Amino acid sequence: MGAKTGFLVYADGDVPGLLREVGTANLERTADMMRRLYPGWEIEESKGSNLWSGVYPPEGTAYAASWPGVEVIGDQGVMIDAPSELPEHLVAASAGRRLVLHAMHSVADWLAFAVWEDGRLVRSLSLSPDSGIIENIGEPLPFELPYWAGDRPVDVIPWPDEDEEPYPLPFHPLELGEDALRALCGFVREGLPEPDDIDTDTIRLHGFRVRDPHGPDHAEQEAARQKNHGEHGPTAILHHGS
Repeated sequence: MGAKTGFLVYADGDVPGLLREVGTANLERTADMMRRLYPGWEIEESKGSNLWSGVYPPEGTAYAASWPGVEVIGDQGVMIDAPSELPEHLVAASAGRRLVLHAMHSVADWLAFAVWEDGRLVRSLSLSPDSGIIENIGEPLPFELPYWAGDRPVDVIPWPDEDEEPYPLPFHPLELGEDALRALCGFVREGLPEPDDIDTDTIRLHGFRVRDPHGPDHAEQEAARQKNHGEHGPTAILHHGS
């Protein structure tokens, strides 16, 4: 599996249902949202993307769209070990709405997702085979239950002449990650699409270059990312509003 994600969705209700109804996102409306969510940052319009590719933008780029009732922001900066530590102003922006965070990194089999309702964290999970369960807050959501019940075991194929070692987790994080993505957002990155999955290629996102003038430069961030890569994937820290 080679999927990577790092994005947020703010919604007035069921995310998949709202995303199925969106049209072209207004650039001015989206830029206003970006200024609210990146206070004090340098924000410059750049080439856009779509919902398929835009959920994992290049470093220093955000792909975003704001429609009535639902907003999407793809940014590697939200790929944090503990979703409960998402900067407070990003959580506060979900007042009266649902907020979904989804992040996974296929190199390290790392997954993190979280759901807030009206600013209150109701579920957060972050785990990888190297680090184990990093965060586990709230009751498992319905799509998780088969995994925790042992109904989705990992098939480990050992190298020739080597003994098979058990996978450190009871299931593969990326498999759960795809089910979380479909249940929470209405689409998947890998695996067979279902008839009612959202056509992510047709949903356009505006592009923005973003830089925190008070934060580390991209070279320092990349050095930190590479240092932590051997552990369980990206350890991103947002400095929004600092």
